[in-house]
Amino acid sequence: MAGYLRNLGMLHKNNGKYKTKDICALFDISKATLFRWESEGRISNVGRDWRNWRLYSDQNIKEIKKIISRRSGHSNKQGFSKKG
Repeated sequence: MAGYLRNLGMLHKNNGKYKTKDICALFDISKATLFRWESEGRISNVGRDWRNWRLYSDQNIKEIKKIISRRSGHSNKQGFSKKG
């Protein structure tokens, strides 16, 4: 958890929102995975900027963390282990 919080502090916030690349780096996931979770409805209410690029909120980060914690037999670089 400490690694997650440390990395979260290094993200580039834009009015309380996070860019796709920052979320992918934080959780060590690909853009394709992130976008798939969004299209499956596992990540809700993703915002958009003036260019229509995705901007993720603190709530979205909680949703992603929950998704990752549910995946069995996998851990990422922040030390979240998956329960199965």
